[in-house]
Amino acid sequence: MKKGVLMKQQEIRISSHKAGMDEERLKNAFTILSREIEAKRIPGAAAVVGKKDLIAGSFAGGSIMIDETVNTPVNQDTIFDCASLTKVVITLPLVLRLMEQGLIELDEPVSTYVPAFHKGAKSHVTIRHLLTHTSGLKPHIRNDFTNWKPEEAKAYIYSQELDHYPGKWVVYSDLGFIILGDIIERILNQPLDKAAEAYILHPLGMVDTYFNPPDHLKSRIAATEYRRDLKRYQWGEVHDEKAYAFGGISGHAGLFSTVGDLARYAQMWLNQGELGDALIFSPVTVENSIRNYTLLLNGNRGLGWVLKGDTLDASGDLFSQYSYGHTGFTGTSLWIDPEKDLFVVLLTNRVHLGRDHSIFRLRRVFHNAVMASAID
Repeated sequence: MKKGVLMKQQEIRISSHKAGMDEERLKNAFTILSREIEAKRIPGAAAVVGKKDLIAGSFAGGSIMIDETVNTPVNQDTIFDCASLTKVVITLPLVLRLMEQGLIELDEPVSTYVPAFHKGAKSHVTIRHLLTHTSGLKPHIRNDFTNWKPEEAKAYIYSQELDHYPGKWVVYSDLGFIILGDIIERILNQPLDKAAEAYILHPLGMVDTYFNPPDHLKSRIAATEYRRDLKRYQWGEVHDEKAYAFGGISGHAGLFSTVGDLARYAQMWLNQGELGDALIFSPVTVENSIRNYTLLLNGNRGLGWVLKGDTLDASGDLFSQYSYGHTGFTGTSLWIDPEKDLFVVLLTNRVHLGRDHSIFRLRRVFHNAVMASAID
């Protein structure tokens, strides 16, 4: 058993029962993932279902790469490019910790830290706006950053004008979390990856979570997309173009992790900000992070988190109204339901088959089947 989180397969029956989960129904949920792999709609997947103090069941199947020369199966130790899970696993908790320490506040103007936001409507953008995707920043900017230097990419992003006045609309944008990552670095006078290690990863025992994973781990990493401009698959390096331009480290993408490490992170949230001896933040901070800050707007957003009923909600039909989570473009997701004391981590490398292949329905039906196995 790894770090007290992941159980061996023969232990699933006992832990499923203790977790108030029906074993056969949970197996059925994992069968959905097997079918997707057999149908070649995803190369591979790993998943874990658990509660605040134990694991109900886990799954691993498929391959890290579709290549006859690489026959490595996905297992519980496979490392996936988490993409936008970076936003809620790294950037969000770092901002929350800074807030608890009195180093930042939600309604503080971004211009306090970023000179490019001093003028016009941008001067009204706050930290809260960035966290709730209500800043008015553009949803998309050019994707071809292959040969850009980090300072060039950052200057281009900061030069973008708002699409609308802050606080009027929920529009999901990577740009806000890129800026938040920069603000964290400025306040702590420390690179984002080092801050993540010190304040999140090391305290929680997330030993297989990295920005820019070392080369010797490549055989454990699920490959992502074939890049025509690079003339190769991206394998062990960040998939996101903007994060790639930033050297693999950004507030919006760049994180690599396993289901086991992300299970520890989810358990911390279900345990009101602590896990074992690690106190990441207080229960009141957790409570305020998962309430709806955009109730009168066109989406349901907490601080960083997607809430039930949002247009990007991938929790399915059966998760409670109090559930929250996030997805990653590469094919990853993390969903938490505090009412049911349940979390689900699903990691795939779906972009290995092309970025236009959607797994939105897979996430929803898998979550439905998992929640249907909860009998207590």
